[in-house]
Amino acid sequence: MTTQNWLQQRIKREQFEKYLQDGKDFINDADIEQTLAAHRSPDPARVREIIEKAKTITRLDPAETAMLLHVEDPELWREMEVAGGEIKRKVYDNRIVTFAPLYLSTVCVNNCAYCGFRSHNHDMTRRVLTQEEIRKEIEVLAGKIGHKRLIVVFGEHPDSDIDYMVESLKTIYSVEVKVKRGIGAIRRANVNAAPLSVEDLTRLKDAGLGTYQVFQETYHHETYRKLHPQNTIKGDYQWRLYCMHRAYEAGIDDVGIGVLFGLYDWRFEVMALLHHAIELEKWFGVGPHTVSFPRMEPAENAPYVRETPYHVSDADFRKLITVLRLSIPYTGMILTARENAQMRRSLLPIGITQTDASSKIGIGAYSQLADESQHGDQQQFILGDTRSLDAVIREFAEMGYITSFCTAGYRCGRTGEQIMELLKCGKEGHFCKLNAALTFREWLDDFASEETKQIGERLIEKEIQEIEEKLPEAHPYFMDYYKKTLEGVRDLYF
Repeated sequence: MTTQNWLQQRIKREQFEKYLQDGKDFINDADIEQTLAAHRSPDPARVREIIEKAKTITRLDPAETAMLLHVEDPELWREMEVAGGEIKRKVYDNRIVTFAPLYLSTVCVNNCAYCGFRSHNHDMTRRVLTQEEIRKEIEVLAGKIGHKRLIVVFGEHPDSDIDYMVESLKTIYSVEVKVKRGIGAIRRANVNAAPLSVEDLTRLKDAGLGTYQVFQETYHHETYRKLHPQNTIKGDYQWRLYCMHRAYEAGIDDVGIGVLFGLYDWRFEVMALLHHAIELEKWFGVGPHTVSFPRMEPAENAPYVRETPYHVSDADFRKLITVLRLSIPYTGMILTARENAQMRRSLLPIGITQTDASSKIGIGAYSQLADESQHGDQQQFILGDTRSLDAVIREFAEMGYITSFCTAGYRCGRTGEQIMELLKCGKEGHFCKLNAALTFREWLDDFASEETKQIGERLIEKEIQEIEEKLPEAHPYFMDYYKKTLEGVRDLYF
């Protein structure tokens, strides 16, 4: 099949047009702007009422979110941040989930003005990893670093189509590496890829897909048209916007949405993310499993990175994360290594639940152990934090956060609507607290440096004490599993 024929078959309009209302999608730019304008001077008492509502793990409505976005009083912002931390602890306790990004291809048919992979960037090294090269990447990720969870990234191109995706997931899950006490392996592979059809998404799910992640980039229609040429697949705003509808139709339980902040006004984008969550709740009874909020970073031969008038300052970045935490309180929130270590450290307490470490986004970069540098001609953008997983976990432990490598919920059916109900009432944490301690113990014994192991063991002692106090019925069963884990048994979970 020629590339042109492949392009012509990608978009299946009947799979999203049925969701349109009078030919229009659910993002009404004018309505969002009007809602923002109508709530520029929120009453502090009303803001505090909204904060209390969010603390009940109830999703906010657009007007309430608009009020939070326009708060100017530093003390009120402080109260919002504290509430964000309370919400995070109520839903997710003191757990942080870690993952690694794995780029399998740098080929792409699109020409986005802000992306290093854009088709007109002729300085980019174009590659698609072979299955043997993927295997070598996993041997490092699972066997040397200790990752259990990945976000696997594919460019949109016939050379990295659904057949390649399915084969790649099978390869990823097939790799097992002997480590100090057990076996290193990837237990959950999430996918960040272009919008797919229901048929292709069904195949991806059957291959073991974890979360399906697609970012709208910007929800603002005019800006989207400006940045994504209309003669490309990505130029079709609605095909992309309704990709999560198709994912749910395909039986995928967990979806991840996001915005590339810096393309348009950050307040508008926060409102649009909320509208997306509301839309998914309306049709499928469940909102996004995760929300991501990457900021635009330097990328080779990507002109809009320099030209944009919408760069998000550190202060505004902190605000948008706070408001998202309150507006969609049940969702997981992903902060990536695009941000530097200091920024990630400061944002963790206001509601972050997932982050990456030991990250490399160059094609085939993990198996090139001797090369720690970043190469603009081989990766989509430049990372801000390249610390090792060991260093990040040690810092988390010093801050009182336990790193969870647990993927049990997905194998026990705690996904989609089931996990949303558990998250909203705080019960999911009962399972996850037990499993986090077990998987953390695994990682400490199999991969940790001596310094990290000592700090981590002090944290585990506190976790076991909490389990005995808060979950006395489960404590004996937990201790049985914990002792077996110390003896080298792996992948025990509740």
